[in-house]
Amino acid sequence: MNASSLTILIAEDSATDRMLLSTIVARQGHRVLVAANGLEAVALFESQRPQLVLMDALMPVMDGFEAARRIKATAGEAMVPIIFLTSLSEDEALVSCLEAGGDDFLAKPYSRVILEAKINAMDRLRRLHQEVLRQRDQIARHNEHLQNEQLVAKAVFDKVAHSGCLGSGNVRYLQSPYALFNGDLLLAAFHPSGDMHLLLGDFTGHGLPAAIGAMPLADVFYRMTGKGHSLVEILHESNAKLRRILPRGVFCCATLLSISFRRRTVDFWGGGLPAGYVLRQGSGERVPLVSRHLPLGVLDPDSFRDDFESYSLELGDRVFLLSDGVLEAQNERDELFGEQRLLEVLDAGHDASLLFDDIQQALQAFHGEARDDVSLVEVTMVEEGTVVRPPLPAGESQAGPDNWSARYDFRGATLRDFYPLPHLLQLLLEVPGLRGSGGNLYSVLCELYTNALEHGVLALDSSLKRDAAGFAEYYRLRAERLDTLQDGCVSVAFDVSQRPGGGCLTLTVEDSGAGFDPMAVMGRLSAASGFSGRGMGLIRELSERCEWSPDGRRVCVEFSWATQA
Repeated sequence: MNASSLTILIAEDSATDRMLLSTIVARQGHRVLVAANGLEAVALFESQRPQLVLMDALMPVMDGFEAARRIKATAGEAMVPIIFLTSLSEDEALVSCLEAGGDDFLAKPYSRVILEAKINAMDRLRRLHQEVLRQRDQIARHNEHLQNEQLVAKAVFDKVAHSGCLGSGNVRYLQSPYALFNGDLLLAAFHPSGDMHLLLGDFTGHGLPAAIGAMPLADVFYRMTGKGHSLVEILHESNAKLRRILPRGVFCCATLLSISFRRRTVDFWGGGLPAGYVLRQGSGERVPLVSRHLPLGVLDPDSFRDDFESYSLELGDRVFLLSDGVLEAQNERDELFGEQRLLEVLDAGHDASLLFDDIQQALQAFHGEARDDVSLVEVTMVEEGTVVRPPLPAGESQAGPDNWSARYDFRGATLRDFYPLPHLLQLLLEVPGLRGSGGNLYSVLCELYTNALEHGVLALDSSLKRDAAGFAEYYRLRAERLDTLQDGCVSVAFDVSQRPGGGCLTLTVEDSGAGFDPMAVMGRLSAASGFSGRGMGLIRELSERCEWSPDGRRVCVEFSWATQA
């Protein structure tokens, strides 16, 4: 008994054979269509679309070979099995049946048992082909759906990941994803102090799984940099977040830089990426930036190490970073491009602007095949103020409060455990007129708070910072006294008010320390050297007016702005 009933076309020029075959096939439970020649067979197939064809090879008007070819062409990708009915016995004739599109053949005289077995076998093959086509179409639809989702996700990801200052004139970068999503993450943003923070990350794997951790990491980086958090704070928060959300075995090799155009330094933290380099413009020296830490997301917060290295930079010096996709490019002999070939390119002494092109040409000459996402980034030290910060988004520059006062008192353990500057600065930057002065505000606020805490509450002597050894001793004492701090207070007060044609911020910082003689200190400013004696001069330079109380425990600073036309 057949598992299913088929419509079967019988093309046979012999009336006797047509009747015999029709009887056998009908008794097996199938619907029968009959044709006396190939032309009739093609016409019946086009109108009735049978699922299987029994085709005589030799017929008048149109033989079975031509009819088979036309039926197969009409059927397209659908499988319609054709069993040739033939009295031919030569091998070449039987091969011709198969070459014309036949799937099997049945020799005359016909055997009912063999014919039934062949029909059943061809039906199974036809159904299997249908299932393959159905699954193929389902996979194609699913793949199209996934691609659309990934394109939408990538558009969002690109806007988030590239919303910083990668377009600044002193930054060059190249990213080539191994898949649609780049598992490498490149972020850059300006700190309120005017410094530039840059992060190059390489997540485990490729494509969408590798990019999943990029969104929360980008959020931490941009949010904390914008609010004035330090390199160390960003590292800790990034590691803690990735450790919390990423599955076991997934982490982010990363390099984080803080570049100060005012101090002409770069602070470097490396966790798992290949060594970067400081490329000296004058001497041609190449200083390696070696990764000394585990990747982000590996260690628990208590075990995470945040110590970083600082390097001085001259104008024109460049910081060059890369992901391991460059070093792991592989040629046909299974050789890796490796660090030595990269160093040969770096030491070639070519035009600095062609470095990325030189690396790409070296990879092409090596015949390297990408095995990972490839990222290159280079940041050049330039004069402070020559790097243009991106404008505020439309509408943001006119939003925010413009008449208010606030006072914050930080006491005892709070001074020891909490650093308030990012939060205070974020509050000030809500004032529309102050948003263009974020760097100066941060520098002044930082100097005032640091002086009040260190010299006022902790009673540290600034003259200790006369040389590098004294600088180290100063911060040893600072940590020691801060750990045991129980009393003391630093107060920060803001008063924001409107004036004709603009507005004014009055910033007051007061401490509970013993105080000092501000006139005597300012008199010594001209003789200041080393690491000390520069704070009061910086405050006076960056603010419009500053005034210390006679006992030195309170200082008032003013910033004003003009109303935007």
